[in-house]
Amino acid sequence: MQPFNENILYENPLVPMKIYVKKRPESWNEWHYHKQIEMLHVVSGGMDVLIDRQKYTLANGDVIIIGANQLHRDHVTRDTEYVIFHFDPLQYFDPSTVSYLKLFAGVNAALSDLNYVFMENAEARQSVSQCILDIFKEAKEKSYGYDMAISWHIRKILLTLLRSDQRQIVSSNKHVGLDRLKAVLDYVEKHLTEKITVMEASGIANISYSYFATYFKKVIGMSFVDYVNYHRIKLAERILLTEDVSIEQIGDMIGMESVGHFYKTFRKYNQCSPKEFRKKMSDIR
Repeated sequence: MQPFNENILYENPLVPMKIYVKKRPESWNEWHYHKQIEMLHVVSGGMDVLIDRQKYTLANGDVIIIGANQLHRDHVTRDTEYVIFHFDPLQYFDPSTVSYLKLFAGVNAALSDLNYVFMENAEARQSVSQCILDIFKEAKEKSYGYDMAISWHIRKILLTLLRSDQRQIVSSNKHVGLDRLKAVLDYVEKHLTEKITVMEASGIANISYSYFATYFKKVIGMSFVDYVNYHRIKLAERILLTEDVSIEQIGDMIGMESVGHFYKTFRKYNQCSPKEFRKKMSDIR
């Protein structure tokens, strides 16, 4: 059977994650992958997790991380109960921390290579496990400010992995090349609602047009076009929540004159249209 691309749906577009507890009889699931990072925390019982060609055996209290688009499947023992947590790391980085994004995007190394941290560092394992349980509690109870709490716990997980990576699987040479792009990132932030071209950006960075796209993706972890579009969609979300203007007007306000392009790009990051996003957020509030 061919591996399948699992589509993870979020309950709240502004909290791009999904978490739930699962209990199933002894069985294997199918090979699959998805664009989100996945973490598993075993509450009781045990399981074997296969990530690409690597096998990990988990027992009570253990945790594991699976990178975006990494092929994986698992086998649980009888009556195993575990927490499944999916989140999109892109949504939890802002311009001040974007240089860390590529470390968790699988650009330098497979994210699953970081699982040695949980095997060798009990304190890191316990800290991340507790964060996952706290996220589950926040998502279930939805107390005032739960979205802020979840965001904080996710950042804490990423920071714990970053600081516990003694082998520097993902941490090495984080800032290499970033200084050269700082002026470009500042320019994008100031001119986000205007037309921004790769030609302009390459000139600001003093890098040839033909090499700029490759260089930007290598340093940042995503393409220049995706970087600009992502920040435009974040701006669109804020406008949708705070201003009573039409969808077409919002497209113009964020520098996307084509309504079709705006809808397509918005759906890419939110799994819904701008109109559906506004209604969903209105219902939540």
